[in-house]
Amino acid sequence: MTRVLWPFMLASAVGLVPFTIYSTFLVPLADASGGGVAALGQLRGLGGLAALAVGTALAPLIDRVRREWAAAGGLAVLAVSAALGASGEFLLLAAFCLLVGAGTAVLNPALTAAAADRFDDDAAAGRAATLITATQSLTALLAAPLVALPALVWGWRGDLWAIAALCSVLALYFLLRGRRKPGAEVAGAAERPGYLESFRLLAAVPGVVPLLAIAMLRTAAFMGYLAYLAAFYDERFGLAPGPFALVWTLSGTSFFLGNLLAGRVLSAERSRVPAERLMTLALIVALVALVAVFFARSLWLALPLTALVGAGHATVAACVTTSLVRRCGSLRGAALSVNAAGMSFGVFAGAGLGGVGLALGGFAGTAAALGGLTLVALVLARVAAKSSAGASRTSS
Repeated sequence: MTRVLWPFMLASAVGLVPFTIYSTFLVPLADASGGGVAALGQLRGLGGLAALAVGTALAPLIDRVRREWAAAGGLAVLAVSAALGASGEFLLLAAFCLLVGAGTAVLNPALTAAAADRFDDDAAAGRAATLITATQSLTALLAAPLVALPALVWGWRGDLWAIAALCSVLALYFLLRGRRKPGAEVAGAAERPGYLESFRLLAAVPGVVPLLAIAMLRTAAFMGYLAYLAAFYDERFGLAPGPFALVWTLSGTSFFLGNLLAGRVLSAERSRVPAERLMTLALIVALVALVAVFFARSLWLALPLTALVGAGHATVAACVTTSLVRRCGSLRGAALSVNAAGMSFGVFAGAGLGGVGLALGGFAGTAAALGGLTLVALVLARVAAKSSAGASRTSS
């Protein structure tokens, strides 16, 4: 499967690098632009807003064009954004953030849907989709050192120009790849439902709305947790940024392994664990571990709880992706696009609610706010499971 999907995995990995460069070199970027660290940090939020707007608006169109062409368009936007960011000008950095958010909103669902389309079997299609998301989580773990080392030679501007060149090459590759393929997708576009009808049909698929809500809530809880994890480890255990990097690595590694292993379990030909049941179990683990970690008084207890939070959320993410791919059929591109847009909103909602909880009740308040989001997701998981069972009985 990796031999078939390596171009999609590579493009998926590259799509995460522009914002990684932005975060890693935030201070030098602030010095170059004269905008200040706080101002540039706020610009990062523009990417999430752009991803939410573009991902939702273009969701029905993802299924109307060849996946490779959609991926090529996303990569081309990333190439332009990286070139603009290399200037170091404040306004162009704002454009960089907007374009990266818009580009990844098209690129990620297109790549995930394209990977799933390579396989006719539902289990294999779900496994292919989770392989793309697992690659993204591994890239998030490794990208910072990978961009920091070349920057020792050519600086952060060199990093951005290198990404612009790489995205351009990959965009050309996917453009040519799409032209070589039969035009089945485009030929069938005339038979596809209209723009608004696509949203209606998607909402009518059993369990899809609860799954999309679970993805948004899970992302909000996890990203809100990550937003304050460094502050928690510093206040509770006195961990400086250097030692805390090991905690971050632990969290990232557990997320990658959880996503990868869950995808393997769900793609097995005779999987004994339905995706909905595994998702429910993972949400319980994530809920208990997330609340417990903020009450932990021992570092050696907090560390395994941190790993469990990452693994639990990764398993939920894999279950949602697999379920959407299996349930949505020809609408899977639209479903994955709306899913990505919802998760973009979850990133900001989670950080905001976690901050409100912290202000009102300290880390116990953060645990309550983020645990509440996970609890709602757990209730919706039961709704999704019942809809799946009802659909199975109807089909039989």
